[in-house]
This record gives sequence, C-alpha cells and structure tokens, in this order.
Amino acid sequence: MKEVDIVVIGAGPVGLFTVFEAGLLGLNCVLIDNLDKPGGQCAELYPEKPIYDIPGVPFQTAQEHVDALIEQIKPFEYDLLLNQRVNEIKVINSDNDINTWQVTTSENKKFKTKNIFIAAGAGSFEARRPPNIDDPDQFLGSGVSYAVRSKDLYKDKDLIIFGGGDSALDWSVELSNVTKSISLVHRRDEFRGAPHTEKLMRELVAKGKLQLLTPYVINSIVGKGSVNGVTLKNFDTNEIVEFKADELLFLFGLNKKLGPILDWNIDLNGKKIDVNTSTYSTNLNGVFAVGDINHYEGKLDLILCGFHETTIAVQEAYRRINPGQRVPFGYTTSNSKLQAKLGVNS
Repeated sequence: MKEVDIVVIGAGPVGLFTVFEAGLLGLNCVLIDNLDKPGGQCAELYPEKPIYDIPGVPFQTAQEHVDALIEQIKPFEYDLLLNQRVNEIKVINSDNDINTWQVTTSENKKFKTKNIFIAAGAGSFEARRPPNIDDPDQFLGSGVSYAVRSKDLYKDKDLIIFGGGDSALDWSVELSNVTKSISLVHRRDEFRGAPHTEKLMRELVAKGKLQLLTPYVINSIVGKGSVNGVTLKNFDTNEIVEFKADELLFLFGLNKKLGPILDWNIDLNGKKIDVNTSTYSTNLNGVFAVGDINHYEGKLDLILCGFHETTIAVQEAYRRINPGQRVPFGYTTSNSKLQAKLGVNS
C-alpha cells in the first residue's frame, strides 16, 4: 500500500491546483477521478466554453484552462488514476488526534494518507439522455453528442440542439457561426438560461440564422448506423414532423450523484459537504472538501474560490504531517527555493 501526503478525489481544476500548492510545500499527491481524462466538467462537458473570470487571464477556453493547470504542476510529484473512483475510506490509525486513512478505489488500489481532499465538483455525473428514445447511445460518435468537445465537429453540418437551459442557449449562439444550419428544439417557448443569451438567440432567429422549434419534443432518431434526421412531436397537438440532421446535441443537464461519499458519515448540506472555513475541513479528522463540492455561508461556486480554499487546506495538511513545525511560507516571485522547485532557475 503506497503512502502519500494527500489523496485528492477529483482531477478538475481545483484538484489539479491542489497538486501545485502541495508541491510548493514539498508534499506529494495522488489524483483519482472516474473520468477518462483530467479536467473534470471543464474537459468533459464544455472544453471550448469561454472562461473570463480567472484573475489575470482575460480569456481561456475551459480546456485551455485545464491544459495550463497541467503544465503548471509538471515540476511536482503526483500520480494520476483515471477511470476509477474512491469507494471506501477508513481510519487505520489515530495518533495524537491525527487520523491516518486507508483509501480504496474501484480498481482496488489502496493508499495510506493523513489527508484526503474531496475536490469532486458536483460529484459523479453523467449527461441526461433524451426521454422516450431507446438506446440513443448507439449513435454516439455517429451523430449524437451530449457535450461540445470540438466546434469543428459541427462545421458545415445540419445541427439540431435540444434543451432549454444555459448550455442549449450558449451553444445555439456559439455554433451558429460554423454550422450549415442550426435548430433549437424545446418543449415550450420559455427558457431557463441567461436573459442576455436568450436575447442573442432570438436575434439570430429573427435574422434567419437559427431555427427555433417550439413546442416540440423528440419522437425518434432517424438513421441506421449514423444520424440522418429526427422526428419531433408537437407538445400541444401531438403532430409528428421530420427534420434532416447530421448532428444531434442533447443538452438536458446532468444527473449528479455523490456516490460512495454518502456512505462516509460526512456532514452534508443537501448534496454538498459542510466545511469549517478556517481550514476547509469536514467533520472527519483529516478529510477536507474544496471547490464546488463544499458548503459554507457565502459560498460561491467559482473556480477561483476553490483555488483559495485548497490553498488554505494544504497548509493544514502540512501541519498534520509535520505537527509542531511552522508551515514554510514564501513568495514565488522572490523565494529562490520555491523557484528551484518550479524549475525557474534551471
């Protein structure tokens, strides 16, 4: 069983940045994520979605943000375990009120640690499938998508987007610039997204650059092996109409689940984990929650807030590993030891 300083559950932006802050203090990490790549929702659901609120970075796509974080942690020691989740945590020792934990993954990988950081974002998640359609996933990669992985996929294609929230509105506007034709289908002519984006969408409709189809729901996918079109049912009249399409983008949101976390006796507030904001620790000795997964008064689900939270939590992790020692502090702009760790002087 490998011993590590910090086990990080979740390899999204906050999990990745945990490796950086830990590395500055000489701590090593293992990152565990049930997705097949690092980056969390940023990489899995909206890699090309723009991010404007990272301090000092006026614009990045979500994937560029993830790539920059991965580049930033290259100098430091960490392991990355993908396609598996943490199934069990249990205390195997307690000394001077400091627990040591055994962490076991779904692939039966075991780690010994004094610090567990839950940076699981919204928890385990998967895209909601279209209702009343048998096995829509048979068309995955052949015309059916649940997230935009590359705008180039839709270039010069006939695209139909389904949904009524922010993602559906955002991508209807964004992809109207690259598609041959684009339609937005929703069961009513009311949307749950940002009013500004809805206004932009309706302006495109008025200009003939986007077709708005309401009140419709999907009835069937047309095609064998690949998508050729869809039939839609009018929500009010039950009339069936058929539309040609090369690509279908279903943006019905996510099914979010906390999964095994529910079995760990952690204090929850709804689907989030209660924390003490002095260290972002949970009610379990040695278990921290950082990023969108945690809850406290005034909490904001922003990446930059998660960066702050994990920076503070890593300080406490160092104290638990080195009781009685002062946590070393320095500025990366001027501290030669920190610059050496970052490879600045090499």
